[in-house]
Amino acid sequence: MRARLAGALVSVLALTLTATACGGDDTTTPTAATTTAANRVEPLTGTPEPDLPVTVASADGKKVTVSAARRIVPLSGSLSEIVFTLGLGDRVVARDITATFQQAAKLPVVTRNHDVSAESVLSLKPDLVLAEATTGPEEAMGQIRAAGVPVLVVDPAQGLDDVGPRIRAVADALGVPAAGKELTKRSEARIAAVQKAVPTHKDKPRVAFLYLRGSASVYLIGGKGSGATSLLEAAGAVDAGAESGLDKDFTAITTEALAKAAPDAILVMTKGLESVGGMDGLVKIPGVAQTPAGMNRRVVSIEDGVLLNYGPRTDQVLKSIVDQLYGETK
Repeated sequence: MRARLAGALVSVLALTLTATACGGDDTTTPTAATTTAANRVEPLTGTPEPDLPVTVASADGKKVTVSAARRIVPLSGSLSEIVFTLGLGDRVVARDITATFQQAAKLPVVTRNHDVSAESVLSLKPDLVLAEATTGPEEAMGQIRAAGVPVLVVDPAQGLDDVGPRIRAVADALGVPAAGKELTKRSEARIAAVQKAVPTHKDKPRVAFLYLRGSASVYLIGGKGSGATSLLEAAGAVDAGAESGLDKDFTAITTEALAKAAPDAILVMTKGLESVGGMDGLVKIPGVAQTPAGMNRRVVSIEDGVLLNYGPRTDQVLKSIVDQLYGETK
C-alpha cells in the first residue's frame, strides 16, 4: 500500500508481493470486529477555482510549476482523498489501487499491485501527478516526468501532526490555498473533538498493530515507525509493539515478540483479518492465542484504505478505534 503503510510497509510488501472490537481494560466486554462507517469522503461546501500557475516545493527537493489542474492523477489513496475532499474530485481522472472510497470507485486504476504504470498514467493525458515519497518504480516516475508532466511529491505521513501539512501541500499545488486552510482547520478540529471524548483509564490498554496477508503468508507486528503509534496514543492506548522494544517499522510475528508485547487488544486492517479467516484464524497464528487480546478475542478492525492515511477522514478512524476500545462515544 502507498500512503503511510506506504512509507514503512511498502518496502515489506514489495518483497512479499513478488513472492505473492476491542476492549482496553478488564471491564470491557469483548466484541466482534467492526470497521469505520460508510467509505465516503466529505467534500468541503462549494467548489474552489484553482488560481494557477503556481510554483511549489516538492518533497523530492525539486521546484514544481503547476500551470493547470484539469486532469489530476493522485498516486495514493491518501492523496486522492485530499483532492476529493478539497472539492476537486471532478478533476481526478485516475486512481491508485489504494483509493477505495466510493467517489473514486469508477476511476481507472493506474497501478499494478502497488507499482505505477507510466503507460496507463500518460494515456490519460494528466496535467498534474501527485505522488508519495514511496511511489514507484523510479523508472515509471522518470517516464512520466520525461513526458513533461509536473510531478509533485508529498512528504510521507508519520502521524496526526502531518494531517494539516499534507492537506496544505496538495491544496497549494492545486492553487486553492484557502480551501487547504479550511480543510486543515476542519480536520484538526474534528480530531481534537474525538480526543477530548477519549475515556480516561489509569491503566492504558496495550494495542499491537498486526499487518496480515494470509494469502501471501505475511504476518507482521508493527513497531516504531509503523504509522500506528500516533493513532493509538491519541486513542489513549499504548503501542504495544513499539513499547516492547521493536525498533523496526515491521517485524515478523513470533511467539516471543507477541509475549513481550502482551497486547490487551490487536489492531488490524479489515481485509487482513479476513485473509486469515477472521477471529478464529487470527488466534491460530502462533503466539496470538496466548496474549490477553487473543484469550479475550479483542480486536479493532479498520478498513484498509483509510487506517494510516492521516488525512481528512482520520477523525473517523480515530473515533472507530476509540469506540472499539471503550464502547461507543458521542
